[in-house]
Amino acid sequence: MATKARTRKQSRSERESPGAGDLLILELQEIHSAETQLARQLPRLSKAVESATLREMLDERLEEGERIIADIENALEEVDASPGRRKNIAAEGLINDVREHVQEIERGPALDSVVIGSIQKTEHYCIAAWGTARALAQALEQKAAAGAMERALKEGGQYDEKLTGLAEKEVMPALLSQESESGEMEEEDDDEAGTDGGGRGHGKSQRTRRSEERASK
Repeated sequence: MATKARTRKQSRSERESPGAGDLLILELQEIHSAETQLARQLPRLSKAVESATLREMLDERLEEGERIIADIENALEEVDASPGRRKNIAAEGLINDVREHVQEIERGPALDSVVIGSIQKTEHYCIAAWGTARALAQALEQKAAAGAMERALKEGGQYDEKLTGLAEKEVMPALLSQESESGEMEEEDDDEAGTDGGGRGHGKSQRTRRSEERASK
């Protein structure tokens, strides 16, 4: 028991208490990792989606991410730090999620809708991280980092709104239209199967029979 107690005490004593400067570096490194991981995935998503507008927006986000990466590297250099090899686990999970969807869902409005949602989830995470880094940078009067995060927040908010608009005006209507057409085709197939299998009357859909009943009254 005494040995376990000493081990726990040693573990607590080994914990660090980083300062604001250390936390800023940590945040910038994690943002750098997130943007780097996203940059690797965006070209694959661009090839997978059907909407030309969405493809252009994914390419736009890639360019924005490249600017953010360059800004972060400059900000880290000013405080004698480097991006390091820290891997952002949260971003990795979000990116792996959309990668799995691309493998499971066929090309079309459904996949486009899922990709938009997944990119927005990642963007919301990034917005939170940018906001945290900006607050730390402002408190420490690190103008380069604060300015970079301010630009990222502004562009990220606008980008998120554009994704929502695309989903509402183009992708979701296309998805609902596809479902409607698919339902009509299935109904026609059922009608034809009924006609072939059991005579003319049995092959009519319920909707057709109800229409004829109303007409006869």
